[in-house]
Amino acid sequence: MIKIAICGACGKMGANISELLNGDGEALYFCGIDPRGGDKVYKAFNEIEGKPDVIIDFSSPAVLSDELEYAVKNNVPAVIGSTGFTPAQLEEINAAAKKVAIFRTANFSLGVNLLCQLVKRAAETLGEKFDIEIIEKHHNQKVDAPSGTALMLADSASSAFDGGKEYMNGREGICGKRGKEIGMHAVRGGTIVGEHEVLFCGEDEIITLSHSARSKKVFAAGAIKAAKWLAGKPAGLYNMTDLLNG
Repeated sequence: MIKIAICGACGKMGANISELLNGDGEALYFCGIDPRGGDKVYKAFNEIEGKPDVIIDFSSPAVLSDELEYAVKNNVPAVIGSTGFTPAQLEEINAAAKKVAIFRTANFSLGVNLLCQLVKRAAETLGEKFDIEIIEKHHNQKVDAPSGTALMLADSASSAFDGGKEYMNGREGICGKRGKEIGMHAVRGGTIVGEHEVLFCGEDEIITLSHSARSKKVFAAGAIKAAKWLAGKPAGLYNMTDLLNG
């Protein structure tokens, strides 16, 4: 059995992961890490007794340094699902991945990762004659914008163009005519789990590719699948493409 430690165990994603692990025949809940503490929940990584096989993190960028230090020191792979990292924190992740296996993605949904592939294919086929706009919608508690998934989709579209495209986060006032850019628009409200639309707008026609998540369980299931896959892997930085390709 693969022993999983959940960073952010007291949050909504942590609860979903714990629930799905209950009765899983291949993995089990080993412990949690969360400042709120609780039954089998440690307040910090340096308090953990015993050793998990994999960490799943859906907490906050604020704990990243402590998590990576623990992972490297104890050779424990980590699945990172948090978003909103600074460039410096992304460098921390890259550095840690040279010493221990790290799996990082902004979205664990199989459907979203398929959408990224479709967006790239559409951008390659349609080319410069179609303007690209991305609209993402999330609940009112999400603190970062644009979402990590929206950036994944933008990167997928941009990769179809030599030199890529500039990302324009919203528009306001007299901003001039649209340039060679990808527009990014964030909506925050209620309990929206996650919705993403990519619009390819051409002359007299619009093509829309979209994904809607109806429950956080889809992300929890993907994270558990990633943790099982990552256990025992050599040091390196992995993502959903690696998992889907075997």
